[in-house]
Amino acid sequence: MKKRTRAFTLRIIRLAEALPKTKSAEVISKQLSRCGTSVGANYRASCRAKSQADFIAKMGIVEEEADETVYRIELLVESSLVEMDRVSDLLDEADQLVAIVVSSIKTARENKQ
Repeated sequence: MKKRTRAFTLRIIRLAEALPKTKSAEVISKQLSRCGTSVGANYRASCRAKSQADFIAKMGIVEEEADETVYRIELLVESSLVEMDRVSDLLDEADQLVAIVVSSIKTARENKQ
């Protein structure tokens, strides 16, 4: 999962760099870069969690950032800044990461009890 989130982050960086240099694209690009690169960083932090509660909290941040990344990519498509066929695989990967993280949080909560 560390490799997967790192690869995801690199794909987000490449997408952000390739966006048009319009004001609206630059705003979304900055936001996309922040949340998209945060996914891998916060996942790494969750791997070093000090407790089950700390792990759950850190994974909650990963979930939020991955979901926000989905939102930003959707905005790019809906505003016609990017064609869906260009980002569909990246959007699918973001959705899969959200699902994996949600499942991990659920399992961690069940194991905590």
